[in-house]
Amino acid sequence: MIIPLLSWAWAISGIFLILLVLLHSPKGDGMGGLASSGSSMFTSASSAESTLNRTTWACLILFLSLAVILSAGWLK
Repeated sequence: MIIPLLSWAWAISGIFLILLVLLHSPKGDGMGGLASSGSSMFTSASSAESTLNRTTWACLILFLSLAVILSAGWLK
């Protein structure tokens, strides 16, 4: 009973994690921007972006925790 419920929660958290990552704004010019403007990468995040970062990390922790629990077979 609990394994299907956790499997659904794992799948939904994975989809939600993908959406959250796609919502993030690009931080720079990629690998080419490292040599020319390295100091611009370390600017402070706005309030909305910091909330998005915290939500993304929480969703990642939930996703990975459920992956470990479901794959370890502790609930059988």
